[in-house]
Amino acid sequence: MPNRLADATSPYLLQHADNPVDWREWGPDAFAEARERDVPVLVSVGYAACHWCHVMAHESFEDEATAAQMNAGFVCVKVDREERPDVDGVYMTATQALTGSGGWPMTVFTTPDGRPFYCGTYFPPRPAHGVPSFRQLLTAVTEAWTQRRDELEAAGTRIAEGISRRLDLGSPGPVAAADLDAAVAALAGEYDGRYGGFGGAPKFPPSMLLEFLLRAHARTGGALPLEMARRTLEAMARGGICDQLAGGFARYSVDERWVVPHFEKMLYDNALLLRAYLHLWRATGEPWARRVADATAAFLVRDLDTPEGGFASALDADTEGVEGLTYAWTPDQLVEALGEDDGRWAAQVFGVTDAGTFEHGSSTLQLLHDPDDDARLAAVRERLLAARARRPQPARDDKVVTAWNGLAIAALAEHGVLTGSPASVEAARRAAALVADVHWVDGRLRRASRHGVAGAPAGVLEDHGDLAEGLLALHQATGEGRWLEFAGDLLDVVAEQFVDADGWHDTAADAEALVSRPFDPADGPTPAGIAAAAGAAVTFSALAGSRRHRELGEAAVGSLGRLVRRAPRAAGWAAAVAEALLAGPLEVAVSGPSGPGRDALAAAARASTNPGAVVVVGEPDAPGVPLLAGRPAVDGRPAAYVCRGFVCAAPVTDVSALGAALTPS
Repeated sequence: MPNRLADATSPYLLQHADNPVDWREWGPDAFAEARERDVPVLVSVGYAACHWCHVMAHESFEDEATAAQMNAGFVCVKVDREERPDVDGVYMTATQALTGSGGWPMTVFTTPDGRPFYCGTYFPPRPAHGVPSFRQLLTAVTEAWTQRRDELEAAGTRIAEGISRRLDLGSPGPVAAADLDAAVAALAGEYDGRYGGFGGAPKFPPSMLLEFLLRAHARTGGALPLEMARRTLEAMARGGICDQLAGGFARYSVDERWVVPHFEKMLYDNALLLRAYLHLWRATGEPWARRVADATAAFLVRDLDTPEGGFASALDADTEGVEGLTYAWTPDQLVEALGEDDGRWAAQVFGVTDAGTFEHGSSTLQLLHDPDDDARLAAVRERLLAARARRPQPARDDKVVTAWNGLAIAALAEHGVLTGSPASVEAARRAAALVADVHWVDGRLRRASRHGVAGAPAGVLEDHGDLAEGLLALHQATGEGRWLEFAGDLLDVVAEQFVDADGWHDTAADAEALVSRPFDPADGPTPAGIAAAAGAAVTFSALAGSRRHRELGEAAVGSLGRLVRRAPRAAGWAAAVAEALLAGPLEVAVSGPSGPGRDALAAAARASTNPGAVVVVGEPDAPGVPLLAGRPAVDGRPAAYVCRGFVCAAPVTDVSALGAALTPS
């Protein structure tokens, strides 16, 4: 019999709908029942593409005896961390404080009012490596609850008070060029000069840092930030973390050389990396960077597009419970798919060995060196992809998360205008329309939807910041005023609901009250909410001529100055926004009738790597486009109007003059 998750919108919760555990969704009813029964709450947090979440589900939550013990002693609550980042953030902070680390699945025991008193992550079905079995843990917690209740209640109070204390970010102040130069130097100290990336295994794509480094290079012309970004992006593109057949990137590499990925493919990683490869290509003209950007854009549109127009959250790490089943190859399998000659050639090209680089003699595909025969490589890829399509495929988490769709909208809109791909712009427009029509409910933003129906959880700060970022990129790509207006509405909510006398918060002032109000100033796999909102506010200011929004962005970045200076790996997006503040605003309006002349001016403007630049293109006085207001064509010819720091120069009508106007004096 399905449990109470059968009507959930989250694919992760639906994965547990047939468990014998009497799961409930997060909400007041669950805690009311815990009070009535006088039992603790067991909060289990994970997400649909999480490998070890699946392992614990199979080992424990599908086991009848374990489920009976859980149902008897606890009210059991299942949480999708992607749908409820606020709940996840609160209890992850507690887990990290109590254990020194965190991750998913996350297992938290709370009092009936939500105060956590014991936290952990994965627990095995049998004791192992000093970790008790899950059933041993359940027994211990039940005994403590019945025999030492006062101790647990006191612990819950102490932990709740501890996680409610705000991190001391120091005195706010502008982030200066010297601070950003020092951040580059600090990153160089942690940079892996051999394999790219920062630190050791496991290695995650450092997407926000890469954007900062590219912007730092644009400001300084220095070789070091460009080399760190370029080397990292090339190493990832050649490694097993990159899908060498279909495009797109996995969540992380378990080794320092980017060889063996954790195979889940997340929307947010691919959106952020698409932008990074695109910007590297714009800065350097590297053909391989353009190819990777194109393949990543194709992956987003082909494999993550939903029928309603948005983008799905992820492809699973597992296929039929086995990691890598879809993606790994042996030499014999290549020969079987391609024939003897092409199979042996492909094994050499993709680094597939008899010993294997992955598990059970299989290998992930790498492209460590470019072969001489591009046509042969393309044909082999096509045939291998067709053979792979006949294998079992990973499941897809098809919920549409607002923040991550915002990142995808930004990346695809920029890909479309920089590479001349109308399909990418149209994909961005469809996703923006879905979010506008479904996620924006009564003037407020929802976190996610599925099958065109918005879920109940409210949008958090990152949803507002990332979506506004995407809408502003789409406004620049299309010249359509509705996207600028919608971004302004989102930023108004940010100013009204997420900032107060105590500072910034990740949840709105009128959101559901948790045991603490979460705020994390550090980037995770996506930009921190405050940094995302800052970047969107700075861009909106340039597009709309709004000093109020620039001041909002400056204040946000200023509050993160200590983090930028002391821990730049945690503040890549804040540093990137600081670069935009130093370099801009640089406003370019290309106005006049459509045609080759306007297109040439637009391409020249969009080729600028200035981090503070915004570019709009369209007819004079186009509705809803402030930068085109009062800016006519010149003698019937398209003209470019360039304003730097809110000071405007005379319009120019040829590309060379525009290039000179865009070059810093």
